[in-house]
Amino acid sequence: MAGGGFTDTAQLKRAHLYEYRITGYFIFSCIVAALGGSLFGYDLGVSGGVTSMDDFLKEFFPKVYRRKLKHLKETDYCKYDNQILTLFTSSLYFAGLVSTFAASYVTRNKGRRASIIVGSISFFLGAVINAAAVNIAMLIIGRILLGVGIGFGNQAVPLYLSEMAPAKIRGAVNQLFQVTTCLGIFIANFINYGTEKIHPWGWRLSLGLATVPATLMFVGGIFLPETPNSLVEQGKLEEGRRVLEKVRGTSRVDAEFADLVDASKAAQAIKHPFRNLLKRRNRPQLVIGALGIPAFQQLTGMNSILFYAPVIFQSLGFGSGASLYSSVMTSGMLVVGAFMSMAFVDKFGRRAFFLEAGCEMILYLVAVAITLKLKFGQGEVLPKGIGVFLVIIICLFVLAYGRSWGPLGWLVPSEVFPLETRSAGQSVVVCVNLLFTALIAQCFLASLCHLEYGIFLLFAGLIVCMSCFIFLLLPETKQVPIEEVYLLWQSHWFWKNIVGNRDPDESNGKLESYAKPENQA
Repeated sequence: MAGGGFTDTAQLKRAHLYEYRITGYFIFSCIVAALGGSLFGYDLGVSGGVTSMDDFLKEFFPKVYRRKLKHLKETDYCKYDNQILTLFTSSLYFAGLVSTFAASYVTRNKGRRASIIVGSISFFLGAVINAAAVNIAMLIIGRILLGVGIGFGNQAVPLYLSEMAPAKIRGAVNQLFQVTTCLGIFIANFINYGTEKIHPWGWRLSLGLATVPATLMFVGGIFLPETPNSLVEQGKLEEGRRVLEKVRGTSRVDAEFADLVDASKAAQAIKHPFRNLLKRRNRPQLVIGALGIPAFQQLTGMNSILFYAPVIFQSLGFGSGASLYSSVMTSGMLVVGAFMSMAFVDKFGRRAFFLEAGCEMILYLVAVAITLKLKFGQGEVLPKGIGVFLVIIICLFVLAYGRSWGPLGWLVPSEVFPLETRSAGQSVVVCVNLLFTALIAQCFLASLCHLEYGIFLLFAGLIVCMSCFIFLLLPETKQVPIEEVYLLWQSHWFWKNIVGNRDPDESNGKLESYAKPENQA
């Protein structure tokens, strides 16, 4: 049984026979699909900038605007502590986490491509409504539609990229999603920097331009091929074989196609994939892929910095325009980190990036906390030298996150589930990710107000915990075929006692073969 059957490893002794070439068709498919990340990224970048624009605050949140001007009897940590203002941001993520379960049904029964198209349409409608908003209700409705779009896109795109990619380069290909997410953030910050000077409707332009990535994703989605895995799962064997040959650039795909068919048979036997996730044999994927990594990705504190980077820098005394410029700097480092991870993750592995960058992030957060404790919070503008130091430290933190928890938080969950639970598993991944994103978005400013510099020490402590989690429980998945990742659990020091292993010698020999060089056609 292939891909997560956990019962017969003998049938999976075919990975060394996989052949592929990098073709233009494969490159086109992956680049177009990865545009889904730009929806998520653009919103991450644009929402924080818009909520710091005076024209936006005056129209929808006049109390926050007046407090921002006065802030005489409160510390600098509390200027933007307003639950309705943060609801504007977090409502999108609550909508996304609900919609991802509908996306699971569409992705499994209609294909990954269908979910990508549905997501682009919903995101487009949400952007139009937000740009035309005249009251808070319209803003929230627009954000909900944006959330549905992100729920569908984030559910389907990582799966699409992992299934289309050959095992040897799956890490790099999957991280196209993170690259486009980072580019979306980067571009959004540049747009905010320009539109902030357009009075009084610049914020409308920032929100309305979200229609551009949605349009590109929709048009590209029309021409996308479905993944061979999905076609075989839907019973379209001949079409699945034809697409696999075209994507791999060779007709010698018998071994890989046989594994897909075996995985599909296992998937068809599962009538309740969400219930199947709870079974003992799927416990590692549930704990690591569906719950642990998606939650921890948000508990690094990174998205809080991205949401409110303009707010943070404005509170640091940089001024409105300078704060947006500083945000461009941090998002630029995020792009650099994504490219670093894309280039080296299949060489050095997932664990190395998680652990090395985690150590850096802990040190940077402690440095920020100490600096803020000593120099910030009494209504005074920070000295220029201290402000520059904080910007540098935050940029280094973003660079560390951008090559570790950012991209790997999507890569690892997308490659650990067997086919029969892959769509359901990815839905739980997106749900948990967006739930914690929404909670962090809703609670961060209030926490910043009450905990002050201590919030950064809290995040540092959480990174210590998650680094231990990775060190102890996550096996290395680089270059292991996606339908054979389950063998890793059978040879892991902890998980083998839970999932069982009927033929340890065979599994260990198979896993060792992945580290050896192979000649590809």
